[in-house]
Amino acid sequence: MFPIQDSVPSRSVPVVTRALILINVLVFFFELMLPRQGLEQIVYLFGIVPARFTHPDWAAYVGFPVDGYWTVLTHQFLHGGWLHLIANMWTLWIFGDNVEDQMGSLRFATFYLICGSIAGLTQVLTNPDSTIPSGLRRCRQKSRASTC
Repeated sequence: MFPIQDSVPSRSVPVVTRALILINVLVFFFELMLPRQGLEQIVYLFGIVPARFTHPDWAAYVGFPVDGYWTVLTHQFLHGGWLHLIANMWTLWIFGDNVEDQMGSLRFATFYLICGSIAGLTQVLTNPDSTIPSGLRRCRQKSRASTC
C-alpha cells in the first residue's frame, strides 16, 4: 500500500521541502522542453557519469569540464521520467515536512544534499567504469516520444 499522507502534523511551514519540490519540478519541465540531443547534453554535464571521476584522462579527452565535481550536487535535480519524479517528490512531500520540522530548515537542506551526494558517489563506487550517466541507459532504450 502506498501512503497518501502522513498523520504527523508539522509545527512549522516546510519551506525547504516545498522549495526542493519546486526546484525539482521546474528542472524536470526544463528537461521536457529540450530536444533529445539537448537533454542528453544536460544529463551528461549535470548528471553522474562514474568514469568522469575514475578515469580523468578519458573525461578530459571527451571534453568534460575539469571542475566537474559539482555534478555530485546537480545530479540530484535530474529525473529519468515522470514516474521517477512523481515517486521522489511524493516521498519528499510525505516525509520531508516532518524531517524538516525535527531538524530545522538549514540542517534539513544540508542533510538532503549530503544524502543525495552519497547516493551519487555510491553509483560511482559500484559502477566505476560506466561512461553512461544515471538514467540515460533507459532513455536510449525508449522511443523518441518518451523523456529520459
